[in-house]
Amino acid sequence: MAIIPPQRKSISQVKAQLLNPATTSHFQVSVSFQNSRFNKFKSELGLNLDQGRLNILCSDAALPGSRFLTAEINNNLPGVRERHVYRRSYDDQINLSFYCDADQYLPIRFFEAWMNFIAGTSTSENVASQKYSYRVKFPSEYQNGSSLEITKFEKNLDSRRQTKILTYKFVNCFPLAINTMPVSYDASNLLKCTVGMAYSRYFIEDRPAGVIPRFANALGGAIKRRRNVSALVDDTGLNRRDAAIIESGGFVETLIE
Repeated sequence: MAIIPPQRKSISQVKAQLLNPATTSHFQVSVSFQNSRFNKFKSELGLNLDQGRLNILCSDAALPGSRFLTAEINNNLPGVRERHVYRRSYDDQINLSFYCDADQYLPIRFFEAWMNFIAGTSTSENVASQKYSYRVKFPSEYQNGSSLEITKFEKNLDSRRQTKILTYKFVNCFPLAINTMPVSYDASNLLKCTVGMAYSRYFIEDRPAGVIPRFANALGGAIKRRRNVSALVDDTGLNRRDAAIIESGGFVETLIE
């Protein structure tokens, strides 16, 4: 076997490889449930839930993991233990945390409505009744139309105003649990809602670079209807620099206070 001698590298080469790490603070979560029966269910309850705004409120997420399940083979070769893969196993759920707005507690109401739809619970009066009963819907009814994506990206843009992206897409997702949310008379903190999302599997989208549809999408119909900079400034209150970036297909970093 030929011995490969160590290669000399300049300081600039080392910096280029070591001083450009990916960070954990640049990501986007997109969760939605577009189902005609669910939309009718929400309208009957008088709920107007902006799913684009919901995505902005996501503060914490996690990139999913998976592992191989293996079987041990001991007698194929003397003294050798082999492990053969027979299945790929995915994590059973992923947790998403959302800031709760003071207007309508959007994350709580959205995921409670989704879970009530799954359980077949229509009104609070039914739940409060002593004869309370429910009939859970079939998986196809609460999984079809669901969408969950987590996109990891970096803040640096190239000459085409694009950035490196890594998009995870989840299949057959639905809310599995809404965690308890402590409240206290002690020091005031921001209220956060953490939801466990179940899914069958995930895959990484084959798109190494692109434009992230983040803040522009969350602003909803106003940006879709008016594409010029002046209209964006009037409709959203952005400064002209940020409005020009969004109008050209770029993105701006947004601080939610």
